[in-house]
Amino acid sequence: MSGKQPSFLIINVSRIGDTLLVTPAIRAVARAYPGADITFAGHPKRCEVVRHLPFISSVRGITKNWAWLLGHRRRQRFEYAIVYGFDLALVKYALRVAKRVVAFRQKDAALNQKLYRAVEPPPFQSMHSAHVPLLLTQALGIEPDGDHLAYQVTEPERAWALSFLQQQVPAHKRPLIGLQVASFPTKAYRDWPVRHFAALCDRILCAYPQAHFVLLGGKEESAKIRELRAHLEDHATVVAGKLSLRQTAALMQGLGLYVGVDTGPTHLAGAIGVPMVALYHCYSPGRLLAPLGRNRLEVVEHPALDGGGTMLSEMTEITVERVWQAVQALLKST
Repeated sequence: MSGKQPSFLIINVSRIGDTLLVTPAIRAVARAYPGADITFAGHPKRCEVVRHLPFISSVRGITKNWAWLLGHRRRQRFEYAIVYGFDLALVKYALRVAKRVVAFRQKDAALNQKLYRAVEPPPFQSMHSAHVPLLLTQALGIEPDGDHLAYQVTEPERAWALSFLQQQVPAHKRPLIGLQVASFPTKAYRDWPVRHFAALCDRILCAYPQAHFVLLGGKEESAKIRELRAHLEDHATVVAGKLSLRQTAALMQGLGLYVGVDTGPTHLAGAIGVPMVALYHCYSPGRLLAPLGRNRLEVVEHPALDGGGTMLSEMTEITVERVWQAVQALLKST
C-alpha cells in the first residue's frame, strides 16, 4: 500500500467482548495510516462500544441478515475491507463495497479466490483472543500498536455517571465495587455461584464495613441479581437491566474495583482500565481471554486449567478464599 491514505471498512458483527477484541487491530491501522478514513460496521446493539474512539471515523450498524441487500448500487468506495468472522453475507457485502477484502479463509473456495488476502484462522485456543484479529491487519503488513483493548468514555458520560452515583450511593460508602455475577445464558458454565459471591461480599464488608456493591448486568441474570440483592440488603445498588451499554461503561469507570466472570462487561472493564478481578473457566481460560497491557488486574483461573478440565467442570471449584485473596491484593494497593 502506498500513495495517499487509503480508506478502510472494518466489519465485525459480534457480542460486546468480541467487538472490543478488534480494537487493537483498528488502532494498528490508524497508527500505520494517520488520518485515514476508518469506518466500523458492527452489530446494531453492540457497535456503541467503539463509538467515540479517536481512531475510528464513523460507526454504523449491520447484520448478516440484511447485509445481502446493501452495496449493490454503490461503487467500491473503500480501498480495503477487513472482515472478521465467517458470515458469507458480510464477506460478499465487503466485496461489493471495497476494492480489496481481507478475511479469514472461508468454507467457500470460490469466495476465497476473490479475497485480496485469505488468512488461515488459528487453531482453536492456540493464541490469545486479542491477538487473533491482528492476524488480518498483519496480512496487510500493518504491525501491532499494543494489544490492550480500547474504549472511550466521553466527558458528558463521565459527568452523568458522577451525578448518578452521587444520587444513588452516599459519599461515605466506599470502596465502590461492581459485580458481574453471570455470563450470557449460552455460556452459563462460566458463572460463579451466587452463594460464592454472597460469601465474598461478606468478607469484604467484614474488612471494609463501608463498602458498597453495584450489581451490573442485563435482564437475563435478574433472578441471580435479586438473590444477591436480598442477601446484601442496603449494601447494594442494582443497575442491572436499567442502563444503556454506554451508561454502564461510564458508571464502571467510577468503580474502585470490579469483580466479574468472563463476559462482555469484563472485557469492557479491562478496556476502561478499572481495577478488576476476573474469574475464568478452564474451558475459556484467562490466559487466552484476560485483558492485556493493563495494571491492577488479578486473573483467577479455574483450578482444573492444566488438569484435564472440561466444559462440564464447575466454577464452584474456584473457592471464595482464592477470590478474596485477589480482591485484597487490589484493595490494599489503592
